[in-house]
Amino acid sequence: MNPFDIILVQPLANGLILFYRLLGNNLGLAIIAFSIFLRFVLNPLTKPYLESMKKMKEIAPQLEKLKSKFKDDKIKLAQAQAELYKQKKINPGSGCLPYLLQIVIFIAFFNVFTKTIYSSENLTQKFNNLLYEPLKFSQEDVINTKFLYLDITKPDVLKVKGLPFGIPGPVIILAALIQFWSSKIMMPATEAYKKKAKKTPEVSDDLQATMQKSMIYTFPLMTLFFGMNFPSGLALYWVVFSLIQFVQQYDGKKIGSLITGGSLLKSVSENGRKK
Repeated sequence: MNPFDIILVQPLANGLILFYRLLGNNLGLAIIAFSIFLRFVLNPLTKPYLESMKKMKEIAPQLEKLKSKFKDDKIKLAQAQAELYKQKKINPGSGCLPYLLQIVIFIAFFNVFTKTIYSSENLTQKFNNLLYEPLKFSQEDVINTKFLYLDITKPDVLKVKGLPFGIPGPVIILAALIQFWSSKIMMPATEAYKKKAKKTPEVSDDLQATMQKSMIYTFPLMTLFFGMNFPSGLALYWVVFSLIQFVQQYDGKKIGSLITGGSLLKSVSENGRKK
């Protein structure tokens, strides 16, 4: 077993099975409960990054002014931006490392799924390869992979009579919809930014605005594609993960920041028209 598996994958697999045993031997419930537990445990790693992003939103109009003022001198632009960050006590890179660590942990959790429920064959043995002694299954144990209408080890794909291919099931569609709404919330300024980018001569501005808008649709489409090709347990985990992220973005502080961000962008837009 490699160090990544020993340090991250193995503890996560044991955490999942601990919840499985606590919740009446139901793997679907265990995935939901352990995903919620994991999301809240890792929340302190996300908070510095979100606060940094909020501060960056607040100074966005000032950054835009600097960009217009020093559009022909990249060195002076960098110096002016560094001075602004210093005045506002902002470190654009702060919070990135904990946020990346959180992503690594979620990749490790994804590995738990690929090493176990990716195929229903020898499921008990696959879990035993990752479990500590007290949590290991006996050879007679059968892991319960049934949850609602799903078999956790198989994709959530529905067969429709007359169609030569399957269509995404409710869990996958729900995951894609939540991902879409979450992306819309994360990018409230996309349209305003796109309009403003059209007024600037830099091609990079137009490209960035286009990429931001396309991501709103790209992530949900990727969720649909991957959801139809991976076990439904992974889609279930993705629903919980996306739903918690969606709810967190609607809490009081973030609503305030979004409103503030929208007002500020409106102000930037108005300044741009005056110019």
